[in-house]
Amino acid sequence: MSKHKYYYNPDTCRYEKIRKTNKDILLNTFAFISIVLFSSFILVNIYDRYFESPKIIQLKKENQELQTHYEILNKEVNVAYKMLNNLEERDDNVYRIIFEAEPIPGTIRQAGIGGINRYKELVDGNLERDDLIIDNYAKIDELKRKLYIQTKSYDELLDMANNKEELVASIPAIQPVSNKDLKRLASGYGTRIDPFLKVKRMHYGLDFSVKKGTPIYATADGKVMIVKSSFGGFGKHIYLNHGNGYRTVYAHLDKFNVRKNQKVKRGELIAYSGNSGRSTAPHLHYEVHKNGKKINPINFFFNDLTPNQYEEVIKLASVENQALGSTF
Repeated sequence: MSKHKYYYNPDTCRYEKIRKTNKDILLNTFAFISIVLFSSFILVNIYDRYFESPKIIQLKKENQELQTHYEILNKEVNVAYKMLNNLEERDDNVYRIIFEAEPIPGTIRQAGIGGINRYKELVDGNLERDDLIIDNYAKIDELKRKLYIQTKSYDELLDMANNKEELVASIPAIQPVSNKDLKRLASGYGTRIDPFLKVKRMHYGLDFSVKKGTPIYATADGKVMIVKSSFGGFGKHIYLNHGNGYRTVYAHLDKFNVRKNQKVKRGELIAYSGNSGRSTAPHLHYEVHKNGKKINPINFFFNDLTPNQYEEVIKLASVENQALGSTF
């Protein structure tokens, strides 16, 4: 039996049935539906907060695994960076020094290939941590670029290694006179007294006190640049070009045993000592030039001297005495 609601009508002194309009029915229906939807929303939120669905649980597990793998890969990339930095340091400070090559400029090693924006097109921008992906892309690109530069450097070093025999042969590595008596070294590289002006001046070579006609030998493989005679200065002298920036000078000679443009080997007889030019006594004046700079020849007598002999030569060369010729 349907339930009806009544109200008391004082005008008729009777209970009359309440009749609902369509508007009342619509409002009541809308209120009921609203209450149901609101209650459902509250219940769903409470459920999602305290009771996760199997799908959500699976997604969270996958995200955690991806995060773990990302951290592992990031560590591996950082390890690769450290290994590459170590290779770069060895390349610049060990291998290239051995082969006397200039280090690769840092501007080349650190040159960039574009900003972060170039990676944004690789992600859709809706990821919560797309910065992690972009950062890894940037690191891997930089690592590949640095590896390419290092590979090219090793190719260059390989060419140098293949030519190492030629490089070693071009280094002045013996004394220009026979090593029978170390006391032949009369004056060394440095400030010495000019025998003619009697003042201290820079002496750019070594003076070996030897008898006239003593054999003089090439100290490295090379080619004869200059064979010249003059009344002053070096007198009769020879310039040898050994390549790789090395040149040697042999001055105050008596006789030549080579001609211009002739190729010579280390230890080959090239001249005989004398007393030509501005010289006070028979001797050999010997110089070593590297890339146009005159350097101390004493540092190159490592092929035919024992450690004790080398120490003795250094002591003799360090004595500040009078040079035997004015070749300053």
